[in-house]
Amino acid sequence: MAKKKDTQDHPMGGGALPEAEASQAAVGQDPPAPPKLRRRPLMALGGIALVVMGALLAVWAWLATSETSEVLALRNTVMRGESIGAEDLLTVQVGTDPALQSVPGDELELFVGQSASMDMAAGSLLTREAVTSEVVPAAGQSVVGLALGPATMPGEPLQVGDAVRVVGTSGGQNSPDEAAEAVMFEADIVGVVLPGDAVAGQTVVSVLVEEDDAPTIARWAAAGRVALILDSREG
Repeated sequence: MAKKKDTQDHPMGGGALPEAEASQAAVGQDPPAPPKLRRRPLMALGGIALVVMGALLAVWAWLATSETSEVLALRNTVMRGESIGAEDLLTVQVGTDPALQSVPGDELELFVGQSASMDMAAGSLLTREAVTSEVVPAAGQSVVGLALGPATMPGEPLQVGDAVRVVGTSGGQNSPDEAAEAVMFEADIVGVVLPGDAVAGQTVVSVLVEEDDAPTIARWAAAGRVALILDSREG
């Protein structure tokens, strides 16, 4: 009867070692280490530089927005010669710039009631050069109102500050002053009331004239014998 060969049991319960372990045991080597990643110093420095630049830009933006001051601006459009009301002004925050000839917001009350020396559009900043304390009409001047129909005024919309000439037109047999037909007076427009706000079909224009010329122009206007010529706006 044949004898069985004694076999040494495996610690795990049994048989031969797995092929991988047997191979490592045979050569006496440890498992290979994982590959090491290569570091790139230039890319790391570039990333740090971007972070620093972003921080500097954020600080600059914060300083730019924080260095502001309150100044006066126009809420409504004000034409040359018109009086400035409190409702025409508002305060806004703008960046401080020495080149801006702005007016501090706490001076609002000082400019209410003054007259515009030039046309000022809504949304623009108020400047000291754009206002005047001159009273209209000044000494030696008068303001005369003219009710004009389409045939006695330019088709171009009239604006405050326009330079015009007041012309006496022929009034026929009952004209109070036939000699006035060839007479013209220089004037400046200080007010315009459109037909929708005045007599139907007529525009009421207030003109600034010399005090001595006012009675004659008023008589022409009352007799319906007046027309306006719009002169150049250049300059």
